[in-house]
Amino acid sequence: MTETQTRRDPRQTTARTRRDPRQSAPAGRDPRQAPRPEPRQAPIAGTRPRRSASAGEVVRAYLKIQAGTLSSLGPMVRADQPDAVHQMRVATRRLRAALRSFGKVIPRSCSAKAAAELKWLGGMLGPVRDGEVLPEHLHASLRSVPVELLIGPVQARVQGHFSRQRAAAYTELIEALDSPRYAALLAELERLTTERPLGPQAGDPAREVLPAAVQRAYRQAKKRMRRARYTPSGPARDAALHRARKSARRARYAAEAARPATGQPARRFSRQMKKVQSVLGDHQDSVIARQTARDLGIGAHLAGENAFSYGLLYELQSHQAAELQADARHVWKKASRSRHRRWMS
Repeated sequence: MTETQTRRDPRQTTARTRRDPRQSAPAGRDPRQAPRPEPRQAPIAGTRPRRSASAGEVVRAYLKIQAGTLSSLGPMVRADQPDAVHQMRVATRRLRAALRSFGKVIPRSCSAKAAAELKWLGGMLGPVRDGEVLPEHLHASLRSVPVELLIGPVQARVQGHFSRQRAAAYTELIEALDSPRYAALLAELERLTTERPLGPQAGDPAREVLPAAVQRAYRQAKKRMRRARYTPSGPARDAALHRARKSARRARYAAEAARPATGQPARRFSRQMKKVQSVLGDHQDSVIARQTARDLGIGAHLAGENAFSYGLLYELQSHQAAELQADARHVWKKASRSRHRRWMS
């Protein structure tokens, strides 16, 4: 994202998604990097519960969809197809969010193993995805800098840093996907999605149980947003906003899971939380990019290069982070309006 002289419309910020930079590859590049249509997954039995379904049926249907998506993406990640890592990471996060949000439907004692292994898989996917998103983030900032202020091989150093990082992380990811541990995770997800949920509210009507679970996730996000606002600026606030982002994401996915039983109100609320998540995700990107600019500047200095441009890049990221914090407050204020939450009570 480039720096602008005037404050951006938050609605424009939230409309963006963290696309795979490789999807915009020009002609002549590696054909593997060209856009490819998303695979059409065959319908999965038991994934379209009725509005009158029990909470256990609705949650299990959502888990089936996400587990099926996760499994189907394995070959595409191994082929390094565009956006495959991102989509697998999203499916992993959705599964984790559902297991955490609906503990009264699927007891934590039954889902703890799967939740822990999903966290492990997410940790393997994260560095690969960062290696796709962050270089484009920094290059976009560099494009706003007058050419006379780019001293030395700045773009080449940015690209080289992330190319090496992503290559190493991707190798580790493929080893993980080929491991018995990943196969055991898929088997555990199969068990969770085929066995009848044993939680105390699993048999109750979903339209009575799931809204309350979404509300609990929302309240956690609200608490963390308030805490972040009153945390002094700096690394502590950055960390607080990152935690708030995780809570907003969890509330979003919980509402997604509840939609078959609650309809459009859940969908609208999920969209609002997605906007919050998007702005806070951009903020977290700027935090990581700022640290990377510092590290690259140190490396350039030690190599005898002029590090001026990296300091400039650091300041651009700092300014962007401040703008995004203001945007986040604005977007949260709109997303948390009572009209988006009436269906929960």
